[in-house]
Amino acid sequence: MGFVPTCDSVPSLNLVYFKVVVPSTFAQQLSNYPLHYNWAEDGFRYLAYSFYLKQKFGKRVQRVSIDAGFTCPNADGTVAKGGCTFCDNRSFSPSRRLPRQTILEQINAGIEGLKRRYKCDDFIAYFQPATNTYAPVEKLRKFYDEALSHPKVIGLAIGTRADCVPEEVLDLLEEYAKTTYVTVEYGLQTIHQPTLDWMNRAETFAQYVDALRRSKGRGFEVCLHLMLGLPGETKEMMLETAETVAELPVDAVKIHNLYVVRRTELEKQYERGEIELLGHNEYIDILVDFLERLPPQMVIERISGEAPGKYFIAPDWCQDKSNILQTVEETMEERDSFQGKEFLARQGKLELK
Repeated sequence: MGFVPTCDSVPSLNLVYFKVVVPSTFAQQLSNYPLHYNWAEDGFRYLAYSFYLKQKFGKRVQRVSIDAGFTCPNADGTVAKGGCTFCDNRSFSPSRRLPRQTILEQINAGIEGLKRRYKCDDFIAYFQPATNTYAPVEKLRKFYDEALSHPKVIGLAIGTRADCVPEEVLDLLEEYAKTTYVTVEYGLQTIHQPTLDWMNRAETFAQYVDALRRSKGRGFEVCLHLMLGLPGETKEMMLETAETVAELPVDAVKIHNLYVVRRTELEKQYERGEIELLGHNEYIDILVDFLERLPPQMVIERISGEAPGKYFIAPDWCQDKSNILQTVEETMEERDSFQGKEFLARQGKLELK
């Protein structure tokens, strides 16, 4: 079956989507449901971010990663020390693997690299590593203004935590959203507090619910990062996360499996044999079930993640993004699966056969 691939500049972001033949009955069901775009009628099984951006802007848009030098409150001792158990920012953020440059220098370098690979003239400045609202508003405004001053930048993507969005920060983001595209990414990972404690996030799920509530209606999009295969979590627990997120005021999600990178506490736990990672087929099975439980209007920004070889440890299968995407396509086709299938069935808006 043919597919249409596109991809983002950031290795951890999956912006590849596949075009398949979706049964007309399901497309008709979706036509009665509030969607950004009826992706089923266009022949897709889930609402991929690349498809969404192209529909929204009418052209290809890429993200360019920026490192503004932030840290995190669970790394600097404010709420905890050491950072997240699984995290080494260099493994997923290209900008943190390079010598520090000004924001405009980083954007210029990123665009130069992207233009060698893609036909694209518009970019979203992605403040990616660490917590990118963890500073006084005056400092944040300086960084965001510098990024938006680049003539090729048409929007902002800002990664942060639930405990780093006081009202004055949300007011600032709302101000930007009045004139440009803004998406705010919260690194939730899971709804289960014991797992959040294992991660050393020093946050609660209740804090995320509060941050989402206070973010709602401010004009910017909200994305949650979610991880499958976390220690101690059963498949049922992971699907509970999907069902809970489906009821929250969230516009998009990024999903990937737990993988191990160097210079992390997770590496030590893995080497001691304390951590069991998901296998390829197990991950695909859970992922498809997960997608079925998300609303059909929720944008899927990523369904896989990987790291550069010199940082990566395991599992090997998640480094083959093309294979993952192909297997997801085949599995969804075999199962007659679609994003939102279980979600709509639970609401009585789709009859499962």
